[in-house]
Amino acid sequence: METFERARLDAYFARIATRFAPDEQAASFVITHLLAERPAFVRAVAAMTRLTAVLPKPKSVHPGAKREVEQAHRVDTLTRDMFRDADSALDYLESRAAGETVCLLDVGGYFASSLPEVHSRFTGRIAGVIEDTENGHRRYEDLDKPPCPVITVARSPLKDPEDFLVGQSVVFSTEAVLRDRGDILHGRPALVIGFGKLGSSIARLLHAKGVQVTVYDIDPVRRTQALSQGFTVARDREAALTGAGLVLCATGAVSLRGEDFSHLRNGAYVATVTSSEDELDLSGLPDVYTRTRVGDHVTRYRTTGHYFYLANDGNAVNFLHGAGVGPFIFLVQAEILAAIRMLTRGDLAPGIHEVPASDREAIAAIWLSYFNR
Repeated sequence: METFERARLDAYFARIATRFAPDEQAASFVITHLLAERPAFVRAVAAMTRLTAVLPKPKSVHPGAKREVEQAHRVDTLTRDMFRDADSALDYLESRAAGETVCLLDVGGYFASSLPEVHSRFTGRIAGVIEDTENGHRRYEDLDKPPCPVITVARSPLKDPEDFLVGQSVVFSTEAVLRDRGDILHGRPALVIGFGKLGSSIARLLHAKGVQVTVYDIDPVRRTQALSQGFTVARDREAALTGAGLVLCATGAVSLRGEDFSHLRNGAYVATVTSSEDELDLSGLPDVYTRTRVGDHVTRYRTTGHYFYLANDGNAVNFLHGAGVGPFIFLVQAEILAAIRMLTRGDLAPGIHEVPASDREAIAAIWLSYFNR
């Protein structure tokens, strides 16, 4: 990032932090994709809270960004197991912020499974959680009753530009992976599993490139939306897998289980928009498949009479090329900062919440003043 761009970004976040300054400075734990532009967001979180630890998602760490953040803040290693078990989650939080008021900034629902017990046993106070993704949103919705406020930005209108551009980056990276192996998109029918904001963006962009696109979604409303936009909608997932030369998984849940992979046609490519543990049940693949690296970012799965290719080990394919979406990502990051103030006020009831429309409008106006000059 150029020096003047970094200065503009820091100025933008400083204005956001001032606009949404909390009355109380709570401790915070931040799970994040530690990409090249992310230190500016981390600095803004640190300006509004006592930033206790940054936990980068393992498959999306930019070395330079990590070094920069480590100079000022503790960076801990993140695993799903850290917060899956309540005892280990509690031990970790107590070791960093015992007795404090804590805000948990999440990407993917890491805190969800142990949250009820941690909330009841923590020596301080869990003010609440801020969740960035649709996958994480669903994990918190699946709790019978969240014990504290969970503010989600996953379905915010400020996230729409990001979702569209993430779809572009997924298509770009998928095409780059194919071209690295001498393959191309054209002539390779595509199946998009999931027709939410990301899946629909991917489907439209593939179609614009002349690719034949079929959509599969378990939600009948989304199936009607896909039909209205001119896509073929699969009634049967197995049949759709058999006909696809490229499968893009965009559900935020498990798209393909072990038994599904046998239905892939020979030579098909599989790519995802999120981590392999969320989209693919690779552990369920029969042991008869041998795994062979056949390119920088492609693994071939092969058994007698059948083979397919997996991009980026099943992790988000767009992270191979930085997953950049330009300054639009800063809209959602600002909304996360606004949510910090909401949590620290302490007046939200347990349950799922969103940032008010008035705050979103203020964020959009500030963003435009910095990035639409």
